[in-house]
Amino acid sequence: MPLEALRHELTPAGLHYLLVHFDIPLIDQNTWTLSINGLVNQRLTIGLQEIKRLPARTLRVTMECAGNGRAQLSPRYPSVPWLEEGVSTADWTGAALFDLLARAGLQETAKEIVFHGADCGFDAGVEHHFARSLNVEQAMRDEIIVAYEMNGAPLPPQHGAPLRLVVPRWYGMASVKWLRAIEAIDHPYDGLQQARSYHFRRSLGERGEPCTLMRVNSLMAPPGIPDFYTRKRVVEAGAIEIVGRAWSGYAPIARVELGVDGAWQEARLDPAGAWCWRGWRASWRATPGEYELVCRASDAAGNTQPLEPPWDLSGFGNNGVQRVHVTVRA
Repeated sequence: MPLEALRHELTPAGLHYLLVHFDIPLIDQNTWTLSINGLVNQRLTIGLQEIKRLPARTLRVTMECAGNGRAQLSPRYPSVPWLEEGVSTADWTGAALFDLLARAGLQETAKEIVFHGADCGFDAGVEHHFARSLNVEQAMRDEIIVAYEMNGAPLPPQHGAPLRLVVPRWYGMASVKWLRAIEAIDHPYDGLQQARSYHFRRSLGERGEPCTLMRVNSLMAPPGIPDFYTRKRVVEAGAIEIVGRAWSGYAPIARVELGVDGAWQEARLDPAGAWCWRGWRASWRATPGEYELVCRASDAAGNTQPLEPPWDLSGFGNNGVQRVHVTVRA
């Protein structure tokens, strides 16, 4: 997502960030079906039109790639060199996952719900379809939906058409695209994207902690105009309004600060949404010179962005503050 798109609370679909592990599958929506199987009382095979007849929900959800910001770490993990642009917000419309699971009826022995995507390829030398799981308690939360619309239009192919999972507050890997099957199992899911990938690790050989909820984070829309190669900014002296967005999967955003060369000031917060980022703005009286602008968010659970990127072997979860170099000219 271009950072100037932070001025939009709702990211236009064509600007929404993308991470596609394998190929975008070619799917005929007229013949596509979703299977619900495993430890359920009634196995189901449901077409798209039948899912659309279920009660629909529309949620405005901020989604961030777990690897967002990894390009700022050194040495950098070689995959997907995100700077800060791997985050966006969309309106997703679909059926509640709870309703689908209730129709199938989970058996008492079910412990986890696995979501199987149609995209297939090799990762770490293992051929597999992309799949992730949630435990039953997580999966039964009423804000989780299986979506067939994005921003009021049919789901685009690159965003998971005809159906994708949307898991608010979690990093984006949990929101499985091109959803083809939902499976209830009685043990921890051991698929590669669940058991091996998407873990916070500081060193090789470490088991690590799974990536789950998004860490508190914030970004500003860079002010002024950019230098083509360095992306440093140039602004005119005078009163400048800095705007941005802040989000956290743990708790609502409670505070955002703007720093100018180490001097901090409180930003003004826009009204908060339940599952999406919160807008903020701050005024800066810019005088000629060279400056570094920084923004830092805190959530209601007491989490605050670190000033430096936290080290992670795969570059996951980098929520170090954004730094923008600005030249102010007379």
